[in-house]
Amino acid sequence: MFFKTFWRKKEKQQDKKSVSVGHIDSFKYKTAIEMRFADLDMMGHVNNAIYFTYMEIGRTKYWKHAINWDWKTTGVVIGQASIDYIAPIFLEDKVSMYVRTSRIGNTSFDLEYMIVKEVNGKEITCSKGKTVCVAYDYSTRKPAAIPEKERNKMLVFEQLQA
Repeated sequence: MFFKTFWRKKEKQQDKKSVSVGHIDSFKYKTAIEMRFADLDMMGHVNNAIYFTYMEIGRTKYWKHAINWDWKTTGVVIGQASIDYIAPIFLEDKVSMYVRTSRIGNTSFDLEYMIVKEVNGKEITCSKGKTVCVAYDYSTRKPAAIPEKERNKMLVFEQLQA
């Protein structure tokens, strides 16, 4: 049976697609991710929520290596986090993560992540993620300008234009 809806006159809008994470060649930082048995769900693969923990681990290592962020002066909070799941990760997989800064604003910047596993000498993409990181002043409880020292380190490390 066919029913026509008379009261709906406007077209349904498509969901906005996020900008896709860059190609693996655009990442300058890579780190190993150590899995724990507790990361697995009852199906034997890494639980979907654990990917965000992996992103946190990768982000922390990246900031220490590439930026050396001064946490005592300016904090960072996550304003938005998203992930696309592509292939499962199992306990025996050798997992690595690529991290990069893809955008720098006044008080926020975007980090992109790519989790890969090695299979027969080739890297297989398991997930692609993104976080919007906000520089934050804990004393005023408000966003703060990204400090020039850290901004410059991100620009130089990622070879981004100001």
